[in-house]
Amino acid sequence: MCLEDRPVLEPNAAGIDVGAREMFVAVPPGRDEKPVRVFATFTEDLERLTDWLEQCGVRTVALESTGVYWIPLFEILEQRGIRPCLVNARHMKNVPGRRTDWHECQWLQFLHSVGLLRAAFRPGQDVCAVRTILRHRNELVAAASQHVQHMHKALTQMNLQIHHVISDITGSTGRAIVDAILAGQRDGAELAKLRDPHIKADTETIRKSLEGNWRPEHLFTLGQSRDLYRIYQQQIVNCDLEIEKMLQGFAPRIDPGERPLPPDRKRNRAGSKRRRKNGHPHPEFDLRTEAYKLFGVDVSQIPGLEENALPLFSEVGRDMSRWPSAAHFVSWLALCPDNDISGGKLLWRGARRVKNRAGHLFRMAAYALHRSLTPLGNYLRRMKAKLGPQAATMATAHKIAVIFYTMIKNQVEYDETIWDARDAAREKKLQARLKRQAKQLGYELVPIQPQAA
Repeated sequence: MCLEDRPVLEPNAAGIDVGAREMFVAVPPGRDEKPVRVFATFTEDLERLTDWLEQCGVRTVALESTGVYWIPLFEILEQRGIRPCLVNARHMKNVPGRRTDWHECQWLQFLHSVGLLRAAFRPGQDVCAVRTILRHRNELVAAASQHVQHMHKALTQMNLQIHHVISDITGSTGRAIVDAILAGQRDGAELAKLRDPHIKADTETIRKSLEGNWRPEHLFTLGQSRDLYRIYQQQIVNCDLEIEKMLQGFAPRIDPGERPLPPDRKRNRAGSKRRRKNGHPHPEFDLRTEAYKLFGVDVSQIPGLEENALPLFSEVGRDMSRWPSAAHFVSWLALCPDNDISGGKLLWRGARRVKNRAGHLFRMAAYALHRSLTPLGNYLRRMKAKLGPQAATMATAHKIAVIFYTMIKNQVEYDETIWDARDAAREKKLQARLKRQAKQLGYELVPIQPQAA
């Protein structure tokens, strides 16, 4: 069956080729004398575009995911009751002969009408609002780290080696010493007295590291970098406060008063509490408790996801019904290999190279388990020996994503005892294989009897 003979599944579908300055819009033939029109991207023009779609009886629209230019139109269409379908431009790139915007929108309209386009996942507007602030916060953190590097550079140019003696120049000792230097203190012995008692380096080592060449141009750059770092830190705190305010608007799935938060097994295992954020005005705000209320389960108990509960909420939300099964979820995350088969022959097998932020979070969680003593850490090390580092990280991220999906959809807590049964089954399978191999070689394996004490 050729494309032109396919049945129309969406008779009221339109297609829009999104651009930075112009929107090329195509409606079904026969709905207007000019089925293809061009609109500017000003808000007034986008409203006129939506009015024209309503006059033509359009109920759903396919838009190309071009940068961030589609977001204003997407939101207007949602507000007016027209279902937007955000599609990946890569799905149409191999079609020849339709390379102009005028033809592209018509091709989008046709593909959408015959059901050949799949909409990209986009959480609700309230979750997207949290995602916007959280992504902006990550950019602020990256910018602040650059100014820490600038402070390191200025200190190195003056041959002040304090950032090599203490682990963190932005800690209490580092901040106090840098502030004293910028205030005019040049005596290394006096600066060394600002040492925190928990610092491993002794006072004499710190004093020697604070002898250098006090050039004014480097002091100037050190001061500016210190001030910019503080500004970014304050803006990060402001982002935290805004996120906390947004989280209060979500209806909790569970009341911690009626169903208390499970004990933090990782904190008990570590033996110490997590360090609170510097400068945060609300130290009583517990992110783990808020994530527990949002998801209804404590996803922070999954090894590797201790600090990723809120970022995952902002990327995937908490409605797992958008994916029929865990297999659909990990496929969307690009955490499973794809098979390219033609004529019964496997041409290519590997993971899709897509930029999925949620999938990246799961991969980072898996990467952090190399030295973990948890069952997932054991699984990662076992897969490294079998598949190599990259494939092992992907396989572990796959397993973490399945656990995350199952916990939220079925509202069950993480249970490490399930791994015991699987380990026992794997050991039994290993014993059976060894016995079979020994029998093939003419040997018989006999278990060693434990010696009496």
